[in-house]
Amino acid sequence: MKETELTAKQKRVLEFIQEKAQQNIPPTIREIAQHMGFSSTGTVRDYLNALEKKGYLKRAQNLARSIKLLKDRLRRIPIVASIPAGAPNLAYEDIEGYIEPNDFFNQRAATDIFALRVKGESMLEAGIVDGDIAIIRRQAVAANGEIIAALLEDNEVTLKRLQHKNNTTYLEPANRNYKPIHKEFTIIGKLITILRKYP
Repeated sequence: MKETELTAKQKRVLEFIQEKAQQNIPPTIREIAQHMGFSSTGTVRDYLNALEKKGYLKRAQNLARSIKLLKDRLRRIPIVASIPAGAPNLAYEDIEGYIEPNDFFNQRAATDIFALRVKGESMLEAGIVDGDIAIIRRQAVAANGEIIAALLEDNEVTLKRLQHKNNTTYLEPANRNYKPIHKEFTIIGKLITILRKYP
């Protein structure tokens, strides 16, 4: 696991803190324990220590409502290494940098959105070219025809269009020179936009 990556429970704790912070009332340790179903406030402190170490929050010792979210850290979008749009390659959770979000993303935390750098031309006919940055919303389901980031065997990742036909689910490229992928896969996110730098 990467140094700044969150576990599922750490993410739930952070989301609860975010929810309370939006009401301008940072939660107490006891409130977090109650929300999470923890029997010990010591467990909450362990989670807060982990979140603080990973740069998501700061807190003052011995104060009831002293949790302060580090908004810049929360809002940055991590670039997860490189994703091939030709042949899949090992890429998932290998963070190579961050994107500072613009107004389009300012309502979402980096825990919900990540970015992938595209390599290859298999999505060319969908307007996605080599070097593009694909902005992905983390989710486990998608509709037929949507472009997704899919996790294949051996942690390989690829960007393709999800297709359901004749009781078969597969990954379809947007380039007639590439063949569909008929392998087991897991949806890890849905494409929401493409960023491109021009010379």
